[in-house]
Amino acid sequence: MAEPILEVRDLVKHYPLTRGILFRKQVGAVRAVDGVDFALGRGETLGIVGESGCGKSTVAKMLVNLERPTSGSIRYKGEDITRLSGRALKAVRRNIQMVFQDPYTSLNPRMTVGDIIGEPYDIHPEAAPKGDRRRRVRELLDVVGLNPEYINRYPHQFSGGQRQRIGIARGLALRPEVIVADEPVSALDVSVQAQVVNLMDRLQSEFGLAYVFIAHDLSIVRHISDRVGVMYLGRIVETGTDTEIYEHPTHPYTQALLSAVPVPDPAAREHRERIILTGDVPSPTNIPSGCRFRTRCWKAQERCALEVPALAVPEWFGTAGGPAAHDSACHFAAEKQVVPVDEDGDGPG
Repeated sequence: MAEPILEVRDLVKHYPLTRGILFRKQVGAVRAVDGVDFALGRGETLGIVGESGCGKSTVAKMLVNLERPTSGSIRYKGEDITRLSGRALKAVRRNIQMVFQDPYTSLNPRMTVGDIIGEPYDIHPEAAPKGDRRRRVRELLDVVGLNPEYINRYPHQFSGGQRQRIGIARGLALRPEVIVADEPVSALDVSVQAQVVNLMDRLQSEFGLAYVFIAHDLSIVRHISDRVGVMYLGRIVETGTDTEIYEHPTHPYTQALLSAVPVPDPAAREHRERIILTGDVPSPTNIPSGCRFRTRCWKAQERCALEVPALAVPEWFGTAGGPAAHDSACHFAAEKQVVPVDEDGDGPG
């Protein structure tokens, strides 16, 4: 990958737990994000997947500076944006926009569609001349597949899929270079999900956008992503291209996630090995020692409780090369094909 447009290094976000009323004392912390590293290239899509509560949305909020990290760095074009404020931060935010998860609560019900999409121009007046804004809003509605005549309607007059298109249009208003999409299709019907994902795919080609695409649905992530990062309990445990992750997973957690992906072909479904994890996800206030997945892992040994596995290519894969030689945070990483692969090599979905 060429020089990344966005680079995240050792990103940490801890929320303090306090006790007392008059004299508050910190007694612990919720370790929502606990050392995340990744890079995003121009025009690339990085998918981030994982269970609820693993820290995906917290990472998204830190990327657009809605949350300040406890430590670590987020570099946009080489500049650490975690240290910016005022005008400098405002300038960066113009180039890093966000599409929120819930299309019903992310739009102000008291504002018309024209006002919602045009609001970024009020915050960044240099992006469009005042007399040209209404035309720009109409163009954006057309770009996302909505009738420009809807400009004076209110959010309650639209379906969920249409509202998410409005959210995407708002994100595109300032012509950003990076869009952080936090589960943009999880609240939509399956048929509408496909429409929105295809729309985002087309817009990426038209505008040269880079996406950080967060989702639960692994089939959708594979459809849109160039690379995938799998998160568990605040950390990325495996990362690689879509082919490496889906067809050659090496981390036990990734393999368990993939085994739960619905397979439409009944014949292929019969030959799939289902991996069912035991126990619950540990509390982020009490992270297990060593490998944080060891309490649910069928490969766990004494070493897993003593040593934190590094996110790197396992040495026994490094010499052989191939698609299994990608970063995996496991002491006993081993390739295992979990999802049946179609003849065209695309897998399910």
